[in-house]
Amino acid sequence: MFDLPDDVLQIQQLARDFARKEILPGAQHRDHVHEFPADLVRQLSEMGFMGMVVPEAYGGAGLSTLAYVVALEEICYADASVGVTMSVNNSLACAPIVASGTEAQKLKWLPRLASGEQLGCYALTEPDAGSDAGAQRTRAVRDGDDYVLDGNKIWITNAPYAQVCVAYANLAPEERHKGVCAFIIDASSPGYRIGKLEEKLGITSSATSELSFEGLRVPAENLLGGERRGFGIAMATLDGGRIGIAAQALGIAQRAFDLACAHAKQRMAFGKPIGSNQAIQWMIADMATRIESARLLTWRAAITKDGTDKARASHFCSMAKLAASETANFCADKALQIHGGYGFSKEYEVERLFRDARITTLYEGTSEIQRIVISRNYLG
Repeated sequence: MFDLPDDVLQIQQLARDFARKEILPGAQHRDHVHEFPADLVRQLSEMGFMGMVVPEAYGGAGLSTLAYVVALEEICYADASVGVTMSVNNSLACAPIVASGTEAQKLKWLPRLASGEQLGCYALTEPDAGSDAGAQRTRAVRDGDDYVLDGNKIWITNAPYAQVCVAYANLAPEERHKGVCAFIIDASSPGYRIGKLEEKLGITSSATSELSFEGLRVPAENLLGGERRGFGIAMATLDGGRIGIAAQALGIAQRAFDLACAHAKQRMAFGKPIGSNQAIQWMIADMATRIESARLLTWRAAITKDGTDKARASHFCSMAKLAASETANFCADKALQIHGGYGFSKEYEVERLFRDARITTLYEGTSEIQRIVISRNYLG
């Protein structure tokens, strides 16, 4: 598929117009002062972008995964910090409730998340459980009609501003992934605490912090998908997260490419534009080719994810995430090189893109983890 359907093109144009008129002008300032884009998140909610994957019956936009990734790329073209806030709410907070929640859970939580009344976060990563997600040490103990959670989570995007958290805890840590459960948590509950706010290399205006659960009582009705089903929910959710990060990476890569082309045409050296030099031309050609390749792979992953073959979808989501994140870093690096010394200055946008791109090969599964997932499909 090379041409987007008309309805997806309309979503793309809506996202593009908003991103370039409303998000892009303040991106540099928000990055420098580490300002969370609360007003922009509110506007995205009003446009339906914070609940794109939520069915209309539960207050969402009910759009395809393809429409979601196309819109998310446009938002991240302007500011990846805004984009990751949108991505986490859609892919990591709403999506597992849509996929595994009871009807009561969907009716209670999804309308709030989709409308922007509440913001969601996703608490999986722990100090000793990153790529090894089965090593969850946060403990869950059944106590009457509640589960009591104790443990610590790190690198939780949206956590400082989230009112809803999809979190994981283990009934039996010694059984590793077999004991993991997923819970929907009201962040106002006693024992739910925001920890240290992280100072990050990039995406600095997105909010990231530690979380701690100390005797946190979660009603049994908030158990997502049933006891000991959490690991499977987490892995399925990460497929959606990975395609969201692929879209984020594409937005960063495309912006870096556009700035590089503009600079190559305008910057004069030795009496001619630097773009007339073969060294620059080859960088531009490689950037363009990688972006187009990664975008097509991301679109294929999106279309496959909306189908019924979940194993095949997981395979393509990992491929898309790997290709797009590596492309974002390649393009940001080349764009900075083309800008020369200017690219090293915080006055120029490519410096921010260079920093923002780096995280895309790390979260939602490192590039190395993606290669393991992909290779298993061929080697068993």
